[in-house]
Amino acid sequence: MADTVTGAENGVPAGDTRSNLERMVSGDFYSCSDPELVRLRAEAAVACAALAALDPHDAAGRERIQERLFGKVGHTCIVTPPLRVDYGCNVFIGDNFYCNFDCVILDCAKVTIGDNVLLGPGVQLYAATHPTNPTDREAGREFAFPITLGDGVWVGGRSIINPGVTVGDHSVIGAGSVVTRDVPPNVVAAGAPAMPIKPVDGLDEASEAAAWAAVWNARKRKQEKEQREAAAMDAWAKQQT
Repeated sequence: MADTVTGAENGVPAGDTRSNLERMVSGDFYSCSDPELVRLRAEAAVACAALAALDPHDAAGRERIQERLFGKVGHTCIVTPPLRVDYGCNVFIGDNFYCNFDCVILDCAKVTIGDNVLLGPGVQLYAATHPTNPTDREAGREFAFPITLGDGVWVGGRSIINPGVTVGDHSVIGAGSVVTRDVPPNVVAAGAPAMPIKPVDGLDEASEAAAWAAVWNARKRKQEKEQREAAAMDAWAKQQT
């Protein structure tokens, strides 16, 4: 299918000599039907299936599969299957990682997971995204933005982390949240969209003060956004009369 902007096929601009893999991890438009990407996704699916079929007591076998599946794996990486990933090779994991049942990682861009990170059951990390312009989607355009989970992050069950999001060190994401923007360090964030609601426990005085400031700033940004949207709606309504 021809790209409506450049005339190239599958949404990749004419004259761009980079591979679709290079374009994908750079955050540019790419074609997911590229044979190399199709092959990598198939290899990742095979590895995920092997992990799911493995004897739970076979720790050495689990380590071998994880090392083959992910771009980097630190010490003590425990993934409880089933796990689904797009590529796996774009996932970089630190030490002491635990991933509960039914997690999904769409690693079309780099997904960086720090040390001592916990993912609850059904957590989904979506680096992949699509244009909101339907013409671009029909032209086969796709793109992705990196996700970063800092050290000591805990993501509660069934939460979704959206493209381009960074969750700061030691923050906690409440179960069932949809995280659409960066989360500062040392806070508990929850909701859809997720908002910082309080500091985590156990902080020193300075860190707690900084976390409360981040909570206040997030609430202020939300209030200002709602005011702008209300003003825009009022202006639109007046134009209709």
